[in-house]
Amino acid sequence: MTRATLAEVLGPALAGGYAVAGLVTQGWEDMRAYVEAAEAEGVPVILMAGPGCRAHTPVPVLGAMLGYLAERASVPVVVQLDHGKSHAECAEALDAGFTSVMYDGSRLALARNIDETARVVELAHAAGASCEGEIGFVGYADGAASSGTDPVEAGRFARETGVDALAISVGNVHLQRQAGAGLDLARLRAIEAETNVPLVIHGGSGVPAAERRTLARETAICKFNIGTELRMAFGPALRAAVTRDPERFDRLQILSETHAPLVAATRSVLAGLKPTLPGR
Repeated sequence: MTRATLAEVLGPALAGGYAVAGLVTQGWEDMRAYVEAAEAEGVPVILMAGPGCRAHTPVPVLGAMLGYLAERASVPVVVQLDHGKSHAECAEALDAGFTSVMYDGSRLALARNIDETARVVELAHAAGASCEGEIGFVGYADGAASSGTDPVEAGRFARETGVDALAISVGNVHLQRQAGAGLDLARLRAIEAETNVPLVIHGGSGVPAAERRTLARETAICKFNIGTELRMAFGPALRAAVTRDPERFDRLQILSETHAPLVAATRSVLAGLKPTLPGR
């Protein structure tokens, strides 16, 4: 299976009433666990390299690692740059084989966000890739506060940029370790009325699994970004592996014990977003 673009996996999801997980990667251990889980569940997956990951590993190296997995997977795998902050950063990712870039101009004034995002969309489409944009600002737990997406602005943004997917702020928050207060469904419905593109929820770890399933089935949300939830599975597994044998020092032996727990946690996330079978 070759690398897939974001548009190629989100179009069927929007039509079919399900969602695709955008999984935040940090290194080889979670990348390969995510692909193994997607293959076991028989679903596409979006592997995302965010700013933290890119600070640790250069973009060309990430492109090679993620591309290697994508090209050998039995399911469609999107290789996405997450929260790209510049045209140059997105261009570097596309040159490295990423099939999607998420340009984050959410802190810019509307007109500039539209202009800058449209430039990245043009660049991505010319490369045969996809582009996700963001309107409104998704805040951080114990950090910067959110600014909700204005539905009318979202409609203008989607029309004038030509993005393949639109990240919105409707009560979702990055880095939540537990369920949040719930999404603003009235704002979400108003955004849907103004747009016709797949919608994306960043901070999906703060949305309960049952709510994610319902939203995937009943709304235009067809991508949930999940990071914290899976790091919370990886961390305890790593800690247990380290403390189980204080004399052990080989990192490969230690890290190998994180694989099965992370695959299991990822399968649970992916299973919750799959299409609902008739009669279920």
